[in-house]
Amino acid sequence: MSERDFLLEIGTEEIPARFIDPAVEQLKELAAAVLQENRLRYREIKTFGTPRRLTLYVCGLAEVQDPLVQEVRGPAVKVAFNQAGEPTRAALGFAKSQGVEVKDLVIKSVGPVEYVFAVLRQEGRPAMEVLPQICPALISGLHFPKPMRWGNLEVRFARPIRWLLALYGSEVVEFTYAGLRSGRVTYGHRFLSRGPLEVEHAAHYFEIMEKGRVVVDHRARREMIWRQVQELAARIGGRVERDEELLAEVANLVEYPVALCGSFEESFLELPGEVLITPMREHQRYFPVWDAQGKLLPRFIAVANGNEEHLDTIRTGNERVLRARLADAVFFWKEDLAVPLARRVEDLKKVVWQENLGSLYDKVERLVGLSRYLAGVFHLAPQEREKVSRAAYLCKADLVTTMVYEFPELQGVMGREYALRGGEDPEVAWAIFEHYLPRFAGDALPATMAGRILSLAEKMDNLVGCFAVGIEPTGSQDPYGLRRQALGFCHIVLDGRLVFSWRELAEQAYEQYRRQVKLDLPREALLSRLAEFFAQRLRGIFTERGFSYDTVEAVLAVGFDDMAGALERLQALAAFREGEEFEAVHTAFTRAHNLSRRHGSTTVDYAALVHPAEVDLYRAIREVQGAVEEHLAQRRFLEALKAVARLKEPVDSFFDAVMVMVEDEKTRNNRLGLLKAVATLVLNVADLSKLVISQAG
Repeated sequence: MSERDFLLEIGTEEIPARFIDPAVEQLKELAAAVLQENRLRYREIKTFGTPRRLTLYVCGLAEVQDPLVQEVRGPAVKVAFNQAGEPTRAALGFAKSQGVEVKDLVIKSVGPVEYVFAVLRQEGRPAMEVLPQICPALISGLHFPKPMRWGNLEVRFARPIRWLLALYGSEVVEFTYAGLRSGRVTYGHRFLSRGPLEVEHAAHYFEIMEKGRVVVDHRARREMIWRQVQELAARIGGRVERDEELLAEVANLVEYPVALCGSFEESFLELPGEVLITPMREHQRYFPVWDAQGKLLPRFIAVANGNEEHLDTIRTGNERVLRARLADAVFFWKEDLAVPLARRVEDLKKVVWQENLGSLYDKVERLVGLSRYLAGVFHLAPQEREKVSRAAYLCKADLVTTMVYEFPELQGVMGREYALRGGEDPEVAWAIFEHYLPRFAGDALPATMAGRILSLAEKMDNLVGCFAVGIEPTGSQDPYGLRRQALGFCHIVLDGRLVFSWRELAEQAYEQYRRQVKLDLPREALLSRLAEFFAQRLRGIFTERGFSYDTVEAVLAVGFDDMAGALERLQALAAFREGEEFEAVHTAFTRAHNLSRRHGSTTVDYAALVHPAEVDLYRAIREVQGAVEEHLAQRRFLEALKAVARLKEPVDSFFDAVMVMVEDEKTRNNRLGLLKAVATLVLNVADLSKLVISQAG
């Protein structure tokens, strides 16, 4: 089949950097779907993006659509033909309605009944007829977080569209969109290329873009920037840590990158490292430079959009901007240090945390209470408990400092630094910083016990408060970051193997709120919703760690109030499924659980046992129960499951010898109690009925 390459370039005003990568992925998915829908085969789809263009390049796009073959079902064969095999009026009418001859009808079975089918074949249209309809659909199908309109057009896009390039091989795909007519003209770099550039053939596009000083491939720009940054850092005896997020953003700010190295006064190095890095990275998009010992150098690397001409002027401008920001930071630092952190806590009374949940000072009071509760649960020494309480009291004070007001990203960081400079215990200072951890996916978890406790208290306070006043994540909306908070909570518990009841902590948080504000959700309803919310997070964490979905469900089904215990039970069950004793326990549990599922008690009247098989099972249960309880107390969950395997033979003998569902109520309840006791032993670890067991043969 003949094929050509297809090129679509959407030329725009500068698109925000954060829009580009999602738009490139979106364009690829959209193109694949639209081409499939239109029965146009292709070899490969590539998409690219720069600040001034989004590009779709389809390699080997078929010149003609695949034919459309449809089978339309008609009447049943016994209705379509008489006993002599001649077509009836039903067959003749159906064939005529579909535009085919009766002789061309085919017979196919649908279940037990045979029907006649008309096979309709529609020849494919040339790609050049289809592409003019596809192109506008591709452009209008792209969505952006904040699209805009321009002129008097109803069209919405990331930024105003300025030109449209569309070629199928060497032919222009003609269409109009946003008041523009497509053609073979594109534009190069805004400053390094002059005038329009004509593309004779789709295959020439990348060569022409290179001449126009545009690196179209955003991935290539990223690596180009990284090489330049590394080379510059090495020249000054430094190194730069690879920062994928910053690299991606910088790559999407330029079309032809050139890196440059700037400097600032060494006196600024007296500031904490994060105070220097934040303006560089978050505000100016610069790469900080470290020496071999990991100390910041008074240097930075920036990336300009152009060539090496006027680079000295650009460097001077960047140095001037950074110097001003760092001078501000020095001023904020000195001003903030003049007031001890503890004296700022009172100022939190003037700051509303959430309109229905009180001030930041109210939150601090709750965090002190929750931290004291957890310190008691974890049996911390009195001195350590005081450090936790002190950290909870001070943890929000930096929010009313000038530095954090100017650089919100430094919350927690400045709390730690001001606490250290103010003479607070280092453990208190680090807990202030760590209570925000983890701040994003892959971020570090709190390393100190005080930090873990305060972080858990903070996250539970946020979750309980928001859920209690009706603020829950919906779809993609999660303004308070509650999913992230719950994930962080789970990771801290699991990573630290912290054994406690999250429900009891939630109840403590609920009671503290209830003393301060009016809550909309009753306590039990809140706990139920939180349980569902945490379950979703744990499912994700456990499956990411490689546990099968059904193993996870089996463990979560019997509870996860002790999250660390849930992980241990999960590990035990996963290992147990690989062992020889699994089948014995699974069989015994299944037979016992299926019958006793609705029976609510494990009570058995020994004196009323009437058959030796009942007595044997009762004695076996008592013996195994003691072993299981001892294993559970020591958190030896795998051994607990193995102990239950000893019940396989007594359970089988019981089922062979007696009928459970007899008319006599006392006998029936006794037997159901025995089976319930067997099932309960396993349910201490997992609900094996949730497991998907493949059947051999």
